[in-house]
Amino acid sequence: MSIYASRVAEADWAALAGEMDAYGSALTAPLLTEDECAAVAALYDEAGRFRSTIDMERYRFGAGQYRYFAEPFPEPVAELRAALYPRLLPIARTWAARLGRPAPWPDTLAEWLEMCHAAGQTKPTPILLRYGRDDWNALHRDLYGDLVFPLQVVIGLDEPGADYTGGEFLMVEQRARAQSRGTSTLLPRGRGLVFTTRDRPVRTKRGWSAAPMRHGVSVVRSGGRRTLGLVFHDAA
Repeated sequence: MSIYASRVAEADWAALAGEMDAYGSALTAPLLTEDECAAVAALYDEAGRFRSTIDMERYRFGAGQYRYFAEPFPEPVAELRAALYPRLLPIARTWAARLGRPAPWPDTLAEWLEMCHAAGQTKPTPILLRYGRDDWNALHRDLYGDLVFPLQVVIGLDEPGADYTGGEFLMVEQRARAQSRGTSTLLPRGRGLVFTTRDRPVRTKRGWSAAPMRHGVSVVRSGGRRTLGLVFHDAA
């Protein structure tokens, strides 16, 4: 087992599942060391590692920039993605059962990605994001195609309050016949935030219903904020 897989395995997944049920997001224990965070963040300037670069302002996604990794992925990206998937799978299957939805996800990430590729979703989706002062990310969902894994993870690569201010991770939940509910989370360097890709099950008087959720990033007030994003389905 790799060091990255060991860190994932040591997390309190029962507690994380409880937080996911309550809020649609949950912070993990550290997944990367300070030096590993710096090494991953430095990859941004190695253009050959990426398949495309997105300027968020150009596409009206906010302001800032992100890059999609090309395969083969750097070791931390590949190892963390593969190790996190089976830990997230029980949550995904439980949520699907509550909502009466299909749960098509097999036991391994490799099998799931084969299904994505057979459906025409062949573009890798792990990303590095880079924000500077006054940059931000509009509320959105990372769906990319018909096949969707309902959870994803973002890992902070810089230390809030020291390397940057502002830049909170935002989630907004649309509630039935009520005003929306928002949460904000500062991402400590090296820790991951597990969060829902599109919605979460909410108990109602009639059983369970899906509460739509979107995520984004508040305005960075100073410094620079970099994160690693791990989506578990590929893009069309």
